[in-house]
Amino acid sequence: MLQGALAGLAAGGLYAVLAVCLTLMSRLVRVVNFAQSATGMFGSYVAVYLAVHQGLPVWLATVGGILLGGALSAALGWVISTWLAEADTGTRSAVTVAVLLLLISLSFILFGNKPQPFQPILGGPAFSVGGVVISQVTLVTVGMAVVVALGCRAILTRTPAGVQLRALSERPTTAELLGIPARPLSVAVWTATGLISTLVVSFVAPSQSNDATSLAMLVVPSAAAALLGGFRRLDLAVVGGLALGMLQGALAQSDDLSVLRYFLPFVVIAGVLLWSQRKEVWDAAR
Repeated sequence: MLQGALAGLAAGGLYAVLAVCLTLMSRLVRVVNFAQSATGMFGSYVAVYLAVHQGLPVWLATVGGILLGGALSAALGWVISTWLAEADTGTRSAVTVAVLLLLISLSFILFGNKPQPFQPILGGPAFSVGGVVISQVTLVTVGMAVVVALGCRAILTRTPAGVQLRALSERPTTAELLGIPARPLSVAVWTATGLISTLVVSFVAPSQSNDATSLAMLVVPSAAAALLGGFRRLDLAVVGGLALGMLQGALAQSDDLSVLRYFLPFVVIAGVLLWSQRKEVWDAAR
């Protein structure tokens, strides 16, 4: 079980990074971005195409895919901040569901519905713990989750841009009246999260199920991790992502319980939502 749990850290690190991105999007631009991992999937697919079919070096193709993922996210952010600036969170988030489905369909049209021949960017073991090998991918994704969370926290609390972003998220109308550039800052958040998502998907995709649907739907366990922090706390998003990945890895070691790992994110989402509404339910029952 320990070996499976440690093996699940690679996926857990991926969930944690995406959960941090989802938390930032929810806090700063009032969107639950269901297309978060889909933009990463599409950018990484384009990177594979450039490397395999156009003969570009893997590193150059990967950089191109990451930039494309950031550009797609920025374009979506520009559309939402321009035409849906006054819309509520539910409406803004619903648009990203349409983009999720669009990117999955477009990937089927352009690249087919089979897994892509990803070339590992990172490979081999990093070190071992008690006879259990920790891969370089695991080390990088977990480290990236921690660094991104700490970096975002520092930016939001210690820089002028971070203060402006917090003002926009908490008092958007007042912030705009004070001259804070709402649209450029919002698009910057979309761009940064798109770049980060594509980067981490590119790292992990060679060792995961990498068909378009599987990569795009990584948003589900990532959302479960973000929900543990109420889409507000970056630290709990990281802890939730790592814990979810480790638990899935542990379940995969059991023949009887392995199928449960696919349902675990939905169980977590349902459980957290029910627990968060417990006071209203109990008050109504009295």
